[in-house]
Amino acid sequence: MTATSVAIRAVKPDGTPKRKRQPWGNPWTYLLATILVAVCIGPVLYIIIGGFRTNAQITEDPSGMPDPWVISNYIEVLGSGDFWVAMGNSTISAVGTTIGAVLLGVMASYVLARYDFVGRGAMYMLFAAGLMFPVTVAITPLYILVRNLGLVNSLGGIILPQIAFALPTTIIILVPFLRAIPKELEEAASIDGTGRLGFFWRMVVPLSLPGVITVGILAFVTTWNAYMLPLFILNDTSLFTLPLGVQNFASQYSTDTARVLAYTSLSMIPALIFFSLFEKRIVGGLTGAVKG
Repeated sequence: MTATSVAIRAVKPDGTPKRKRQPWGNPWTYLLATILVAVCIGPVLYIIIGGFRTNAQITEDPSGMPDPWVISNYIEVLGSGDFWVAMGNSTISAVGTTIGAVLLGVMASYVLARYDFVGRGAMYMLFAAGLMFPVTVAITPLYILVRNLGLVNSLGGIILPQIAFALPTTIIILVPFLRAIPKELEEAASIDGTGRLGFFWRMVVPLSLPGVITVGILAFVTTWNAYMLPLFILNDTSLFTLPLGVQNFASQYSTDTARVLAYTSLSMIPALIFFSLFEKRIVGGLTGAVKG
């Protein structure tokens, strides 16, 4: 290739020079992404690192690094029985809500996706409308309903409503997965003598597993971080979940900022680890739902 041909290719037909392609994309995109990541991760890192400081260090330099690093705050929190009680309550609540939301969501989504009946579209729109219905709006009638059922001040009183509020997201994500399953598979299974329930458990659930994992993770993380509903339903400190435990701990040790930061960071870590481990599953599940 001659120098003349190279010069010709570097110029547009109108005589203006061509811009060189940037193999790594637009640098402004990376700058904006870096700023957004810093804004999101910055407060979390501040809380975690703040737990390794003393109150004197925080008072002297609120934005500084630990000097020296102190682990006694975390050790004292981990040695507290109240922390582990709250951890156990949050685990029971999150696991119970996740199982209930996934099971009911898969069954309801299967009916909405695979069967034609009167009112199917209206029922689907009803679940879609549930995405715009926050728990804060329904907290008063919800409390009255839970009280009439005798579930106030019990973990069941927060698990059942949380399942109901998790169902709209579960169904909206799972219906496209189940609708994309070829009908030929169901016909072949019927010819082989497999009933509807057998086809559901043997074929539908395994094929929709990416969506099931996605909605399960979303339900778990949302329930783990729930604050408003447990605040109204739970009164006994022995039943407090971690968000309420953080509030109660901060009230008791309002002057011990470093220990409060340590308690808060330990409360966040399980949800952060769980979400980080299954991040690819969430992205893949949501992508499959959009394609379906």
